[in-house]
Amino acid sequence: MSGPTPPDLLGRTAELVAIPSVSHQEKELADFVESWLAREASGLALARIGDNVCARTDFGRPLRLILAGHLDTVPPNGNEAARVEGEWLAGLGSVDMKGGVALFMEIARLAADPRLRSSFACDLTFVFYVCEEVDQAYSGLLQIEEAAPAFLRGDAAVLGEPTGARVEAGCQGVMRVVVEARGERAHTARPWMGENAIHRLAPVLAALGEYEGRRPVIDGCEYREALQAVAVSGGVANNVVPDSARLVLNHRFAPDRDAAEAFEELRAFLLSSAGGAEGSLVVSLENHSAPAAPGLAHPLLAGLVAASGEAPRAKLGWTDVSFFAARGLPAANFGPGEATLAHTAGERVERAELERAFRTLCTVILRAS
Repeated sequence: MSGPTPPDLLGRTAELVAIPSVSHQEKELADFVESWLAREASGLALARIGDNVCARTDFGRPLRLILAGHLDTVPPNGNEAARVEGEWLAGLGSVDMKGGVALFMEIARLAADPRLRSSFACDLTFVFYVCEEVDQAYSGLLQIEEAAPAFLRGDAAVLGEPTGARVEAGCQGVMRVVVEARGERAHTARPWMGENAIHRLAPVLAALGEYEGRRPVIDGCEYREALQAVAVSGGVANNVVPDSARLVLNHRFAPDRDAAEAFEELRAFLLSSAGGAEGSLVVSLENHSAPAAPGLAHPLLAGLVAASGEAPRAKLGWTDVSFFAARGLPAANFGPGEATLAHTAGERVERAELERAFRTLCTVILRAS
């Protein structure tokens, strides 16, 4: 794979990891990224929206690719410091997703080089945004959309999520569903005079243990649905038969269905597991985030798949490809780092993978010489 020589991406990522940026506390990192772009990519149009930083080229190409990466991390877990160990970097955010941010920063430096202007096959927009790891209502993408929507206009988008430098297509939707069981209070010495709401959850929990998620294949990518109980509560006092109990479920659903369809099927499954006793069991949808279809037919994303040298796979988690897909932009996940290390104390990324991701992106955005 030819193209520009990769810069010191491991060192750049270490610089970013060394700046704390837990969700809602990204200002210091945004300051760094903004000043770095102003210095190293001064040929780009640059804007600061809150603690989000955006930049864009103006080559006049017919297609524009958005490269988006979030600045925030989850809270630390004894891994605050950046530690370079040979060809590896360990530390909070090294995988999710400061390696991806470093990659896009260095691509921005290339895009600002006047000697390379004629080499670019498409225009680029760079979006570094806040609050991806928390409730979507706080997302920096929404702030940008309100204040400077031009930075979110393009033809396709790549999210720098950790994928091992392999394209992960679309994403599954996620919903939080609440199951409320109703009973009747009684004294525990005379339980036959009441109905134990906690006990009424037993067949539902048993059904969850046997649940087999759908595994639809969409555009050659196999998605895998999942359903997990994540919280349960109930009880009045140690000598009272409880009249209510609450079970919280997390459901991941594939992008061949919307949230309404997925919820109705899940609701039917849960009520059936309890014998259809809807009067004593109430199933409600508390919130959801939409899935995103693969979108790999777009030439920029198809080019990314080809350049990666590997078949794409489905993104089983939820990412902000959903945000772009909902606005008509096909989007994919592509970045350095192993996704299974995200949010763990052992986050670490390898230099070779950072460089492979860099070369792959350069193959897509630069014309063949």
